[in-house]
Amino acid sequence: MSNVAVLDATTFYSESIPLHADAALDDRPATEPPLRFAQLALPAALLRAVDDLGFQIPTAIQAEAIPALLGGRDITGVAQTGTGKTAAFGLPLLASIDPASRGVQALVLTPTRELAVQVSEAISSFAAHLPSLTVVPVYGGASFLPQRAALKAGAQIVVGTPGRIIDHLERHTLDLSGLKFLVLDEADEMLRMGFAEDVDRILSDAPGERQTALFSATMPPPIRAIARKHLNDPLDIAVTRQSSTVDAVRQTYAVVPFRDKIDVLARILQVAEGDATIVFVRTKGACDEVGAELIARGVSAAAINGDVPQKERERIIERLRDGRLDVLVATDVAARGLDVERVDLVVNFDAPGEPESYVHRIGRTARAGRAGEALTFFTPREVARLRAIERATRQKLEQITPPTAADVAARRATTVLAEAAERVSAGSLARYRQAVATFLAEEDLTAQELAATLLALAAGDDGKAVPTLTTTSAFATERPERPGADRRGSDRPARAGDRGPDRGSADRAGRRRDPAGPRYRVAVGHAHGVRPAGIVGAITAEGGLNGKDLGRIDIYDTFSTVEIAGTLSPAAFGRISAAKVSGQSLRIELDRDGDAHRFGPATRAPGSHGPRRSGPAREYRRER
Repeated sequence: MSNVAVLDATTFYSESIPLHADAALDDRPATEPPLRFAQLALPAALLRAVDDLGFQIPTAIQAEAIPALLGGRDITGVAQTGTGKTAAFGLPLLASIDPASRGVQALVLTPTRELAVQVSEAISSFAAHLPSLTVVPVYGGASFLPQRAALKAGAQIVVGTPGRIIDHLERHTLDLSGLKFLVLDEADEMLRMGFAEDVDRILSDAPGERQTALFSATMPPPIRAIARKHLNDPLDIAVTRQSSTVDAVRQTYAVVPFRDKIDVLARILQVAEGDATIVFVRTKGACDEVGAELIARGVSAAAINGDVPQKERERIIERLRDGRLDVLVATDVAARGLDVERVDLVVNFDAPGEPESYVHRIGRTARAGRAGEALTFFTPREVARLRAIERATRQKLEQITPPTAADVAARRATTVLAEAAERVSAGSLARYRQAVATFLAEEDLTAQELAATLLALAAGDDGKAVPTLTTTSAFATERPERPGADRRGSDRPARAGDRGPDRGSADRAGRRRDPAGPRYRVAVGHAHGVRPAGIVGAITAEGGLNGKDLGRIDIYDTFSTVEIAGTLSPAAFGRISAAKVSGQSLRIELDRDGDAHRFGPATRAPGSHGPRRSGPAREYRRER
């Protein structure tokens, strides 16, 4: 595999696979025509958002819950992981909102802060064509003041954990007097975590004239008691997950120290025999930086961030479908709605925080009856997550040993030998035979020694000792983890390590690297939220270049400079100029100012933060 796309968006946790889910999740008779979203009486703005996401056929829980909720009924929904519950309540919830009113009209309770953030992102994506609507997540473990400010500014929908919702109610920063719609998501998990008293209090304080939806994977007596007390004649909906693509996925894992993850990932991609791969990471910062590391190893890349227009995202997916792209690096939200038959390997570079997220991710493979494989990286201290996933999926994951450098070399050698056999059959080798004969006459080598040497070089084996795992990786040692937190913030561009203006780019071992070639100027910078991976992805994808062809990238307020080896053809120049990063055309041109703007303060815009410099390989900063 040689191509990579970086899909960058705020991390989204969803218990559902794409809304156009496998027919196996729908318990309607196979002979009955499938129900479509257009038949569910959703408002036009929501149907448009659903269509934008590529969803057409609802899952069983969606097909039953959406009409009932649109009709004003309270419901209890019993559905297992992977049945699409977020959309089942999210779409009717949005249909009940009056965008002209700024008060809180809907509340979704979730058991964890990760789920609160990610469900709020999902609802926001469904509300893409409701511009006056605001969704605010509130949860513990984060500063109270920004949440208070967001609520004060006006929010029609609040998604939060019970404890933090109680805090806001007690401090009178959350007013539920206008509440019309209330959802309990993962109710059994909330009770298991000890939130029963908080949930009961919130439901008791909410207005009696409201609509309530309760979703749970199971319906034990305590959940039924809550339903009897707080729901009004609820419609009971139960959907069992009869089968799914997960059953067709070979599920494996490897215990990998954090500092070695990128090396192991690169080797796995080098020995993979399938068509296409999705690599899942936890945050959008990690998405950019893992992609950049792969680019530095000679992989062509394209970058998409959360602000990229839908058409550009579709362009990336189309490249994956038609075989021009073989690997996607993505957060959960970026892969939502993705249904590509070519994907036969999913790599969880960052282990998912919840088993439901795991099921959502590995459902991206084994499509259309194909076999698939899912590999998850666990650091030594994340093994507890492995056990939770095995309990939730009722499947035992198979431990594998990651490929070594020797394995990669052997794989390359096999590939070269196969290509050699094809080349022999093509003929026209006379001049090469003469060159070999001349070389052998001048050197003290046998033909077999020469062939073995050429094969070793073609396989990337230069004869130097290569450790099983590279310990000089630019990836830092493992850092304390705070799930769901990107320490740079969701909107701030990635900051590459500043190696100083007089040092040029550096390779992964920190050695000085000569400039790649002429310096070019592109019309994107700090002001556009651009990241180095986005620039590299656009230039390599449109210019037919390799990541190693690019040198240092300096990002300024309104433009950036990038070193590119070799000469760009007029056609490539035109394609790069028209390419967009962060919604802005690159408009590439030779940097005729040279180093003047890099060292001279006169050309730096007022308030500039100075340039961000990036070599091809950048440190992957773990969120904390």
